[in-house]
Amino acid sequence: MVETLEIRLHGRGGQGGVTCAKILASVYARLGFHVQTFGDYAGERSGAPVRAYTRVSRKPILNRNKVYEPDHLVILDANLLGPEALAGLVPGGSLLINSPEDPGSLGGRFPGHPLGVLDATAIARRHGIGTRSLVIVNTTIAGAFVRMQDLPLEELEKAYRSLGLLSNFPAAKEAFETVRVLGEGTGTAADSGIRDTEPASPPPSEVEPLVTHKESPPTGLKTGSWRTQVPAYVETLAPCNAWCPAGNDVVGFVQAIARDRVEEAASILARTTPFPGVCGRVCPAPCMEGCNRREYDGAVRIRGLERWVADRFPARRPEVQPSPAPRRFAVVGSGPAGLTASWTLARLGHRVVLFERGPLLGGVLRTGIPPYRLPREVLDREIGGILDLGVETRTSFDLDRNGLEDLRAEFDAILLATGLQSLRGLDLEGGDLPGVRQGIGFLEERNSGVLPPLRGRVLVLGGGNTAMDCARSALRAGAESVIVAYRRSLEEMPAIREEIEEAREEGVELRECLAPAAFLGNGRVEAARLEKMVLGDPGEDGRRRPVPTGEFLTVACDSVLLALGQSAKTSILPEGAGIEGGRVTGLPEGAPVYCAGDFATGEGTVTHAIGDGRRMAQRALLALGEELEVFERPDRTQAVPITDIRLDHFSKAPPGEERRRTDAARLHPDLEVNLGLESPLEAHRCFSCGHCTFCDTCLVYCPEGIVRRAEDGYELDYSYCKGCGICVEECPRRAMEMRT
Repeated sequence: MVETLEIRLHGRGGQGGVTCAKILASVYARLGFHVQTFGDYAGERSGAPVRAYTRVSRKPILNRNKVYEPDHLVILDANLLGPEALAGLVPGGSLLINSPEDPGSLGGRFPGHPLGVLDATAIARRHGIGTRSLVIVNTTIAGAFVRMQDLPLEELEKAYRSLGLLSNFPAAKEAFETVRVLGEGTGTAADSGIRDTEPASPPPSEVEPLVTHKESPPTGLKTGSWRTQVPAYVETLAPCNAWCPAGNDVVGFVQAIARDRVEEAASILARTTPFPGVCGRVCPAPCMEGCNRREYDGAVRIRGLERWVADRFPARRPEVQPSPAPRRFAVVGSGPAGLTASWTLARLGHRVVLFERGPLLGGVLRTGIPPYRLPREVLDREIGGILDLGVETRTSFDLDRNGLEDLRAEFDAILLATGLQSLRGLDLEGGDLPGVRQGIGFLEERNSGVLPPLRGRVLVLGGGNTAMDCARSALRAGAESVIVAYRRSLEEMPAIREEIEEAREEGVELRECLAPAAFLGNGRVEAARLEKMVLGDPGEDGRRRPVPTGEFLTVACDSVLLALGQSAKTSILPEGAGIEGGRVTGLPEGAPVYCAGDFATGEGTVTHAIGDGRRMAQRALLALGEELEVFERPDRTQAVPITDIRLDHFSKAPPGEERRRTDAARLHPDLEVNLGLESPLEAHRCFSCGHCTFCDTCLVYCPEGIVRRAEDGYELDYSYCKGCGICVEECPRRAMEMRT
């Protein structure tokens, strides 16, 4: 059964085709379906060709285009029955024709299509509808349509009563009783079944007013010599794409979802990332930060849509492209950068051996992110997709300088993706007291299945994602209360906004502008002495620097978790070696060594590591003589700004809410808290900045009628284009530009 039914009507000015479309929509609306109806015109005169459209759906109708592939055609004038009228009719779609001809003489022309024929003009004339010179057939032929589609005649009568057309109902009833129907369909339209099924969501309470636009044909005067420039369709950088460090085609996969092509959306993501399910949960979503809709009514929930797709179409194994000269690569570190580098190399036909210091693959994804944020079955599924490409693994491998030289002798190239292994501590009074420990170590124990209990009051120092994970994990470990103290303001906390909100919901207390000064206790930490800070001028990183005030306060605590940041452990590199552009320099002869992810950049997010792992793998291949395009992050300044979006074309709609667990089991350490988006309707909020969605705006606004639908978009007849630029000006999303 289809979800949406599309009807197209062809008539002439004065026959009431647009009103007929509205009548049909009204009947379906009374049966509980969502409906949409509108018309367009040629010349504004009686007898000119007219088209009208009606859509019927179980779900809210978001499509604003004309009907190009109708399930049913209604022909109010048989003289219009030509290729243009029949264009796009789906297999098995029905035709209803106003004609005095015998159905048998017409039936052979439309094999495989149900055919209804009646002389609606004669019926309308008998009932006195219209004038002697102009008979109006719209209300008559509607009765025949209701009969063909097996809709209740009484609902048509009610529609006529509400529309003030009840006096025309006898003619409709006669058409209902006398229409002659031949043939059965063989395609989707003939057995649509939409009338037999209850709609899935509540329809609007009443049919919205009819709104039409008028389209005039070209004048016949060629204007090509008048113009100095012409319009052209273009693809311009969308801000979501520009802001994605992983290099995903964000606008592409979101628009695929909007067109109900979810598997296509999964394939688009699979071109650039092996971790859509992971990023759909733990990515800080810089794409949402760049989203133009953010300034209008709230950013599109891109991260939630990525997760929605990944959970329905898990990342599948891409086709491996055999390499004419396969190389052997060692990738050290199985975090997001190392795994993505391995995935990139293996899918291009190269042999990869992946080395990991711990017993299990995943790096920080496994040891640093708790299961209530990233379920292990999601992580294992996506790592499994990488290993399916033939990647070999060696776990419990701890690399040192000598080990690096051994790898250089065995492999053609080495990629180091060992992350940030050096933890930032505090050289403060009481810093060695029992109970003061690194938060990363606490998380590793929790996430590896060791569940160290915590009792009493826990103080977490820091403001990033690690701090939030420590705080929330402490509650799940038995802490009675948790305080997070951060040296800057809460607005400047670098943690993901949603995780901050979820921490607050669970009872974590956040305190701002406080820096540790000392830890107090007798044999074990009992309190922390914190200095109040104020924010000064911005530093080199653009963030306002915390400035000490000399004022202090004491916070009682039974445990302190330090989440103050990390840095790369460069001691694995030979003496005198350096890093330039991601490549290790100053090495003796041997295989080249590259750095990827946090080890090279220190950017500290999963999505940055994914993009850098792919980029450095490609750079290594390029240096070894393979011809390929290396991914580089786009120039954000080239992205479509919100000032280029025609906001008047878009109604305001707040972002869809991601569901969160609210039951008593929320604080279970292994149960996911954020349950994601309930549906993919959020994709329809996307402006599709810089990318055409075939919305027909250019077609509607062109004063010369030179824009026409083509199989893969639109075509422009430059012979009649005078270069006015109205189509470009009216394009809602800057998918057109003027060119000389």
